[in-house]
Amino acid sequence: MKSLVVRLLALSLPVFALAGETGGPAPLVPPSEKVAGRSQAEWSRSWWQWAGSFSDSESPVADKKGSRCHLAQNGAVWFLAGTYGTQRTIRTCTVPAGKFLYFPLINFVVFPRPGYTPTCELATASAARVMDEASSLVLEVDGKIFKNLQAHRQATKQCFDLAELAGGGMAPSAANGYYIMLRPLSPGTHTLNFGGILPEFAQAITYTLHVE
Repeated sequence: MKSLVVRLLALSLPVFALAGETGGPAPLVPPSEKVAGRSQAEWSRSWWQWAGSFSDSESPVADKKGSRCHLAQNGAVWFLAGTYGTQRTIRTCTVPAGKFLYFPLINFVVFPRPGYTPTCELATASAARVMDEASSLVLEVDGKIFKNLQAHRQATKQCFDLAELAGGGMAPSAANGYYIMLRPLSPGTHTLNFGGILPEFAQAITYTLHVE
């Protein structure tokens, strides 16, 4: 499985090599820099609560084409979804101009389930242990490939309720992962290609973004 996903990620890169000719790459926000007064670790918690606020039938994470990317978006930061599976996912999304973009290369959350209610300390340690095995981080923005992405790892500082926006009941939850914050893209069409690998899970995602 790991070798398959590596090939998927590698093969996806040349497809968009010309995208940078029509628009320069958006700069990465340094992982320690706050956005809208909040740390990127805090944004990772909000990302998970956003992702956890949908039913399976409405989830942008389960969306194959991008038609749900606008759901429950508000404020200065626009969330882009990861995936539930390991197959390459290609989405198209319209994003308002002036929005920061925040999304996971690969991430993981630990939360209570029937018969399993971890302590906050156990949930935090479990999420960290899983993410210690992440590899093959990929980020491409308009044809530019970014490297040295290990610095973009974020962990939620305190446990939280994953279902807080959907009525609650999933605490304590803890998350860990590699997240990217991009400064607002210029109006026009842009392409993002990103992903990463865990032993039991992988992401290989392409977004065509229309910024208006």
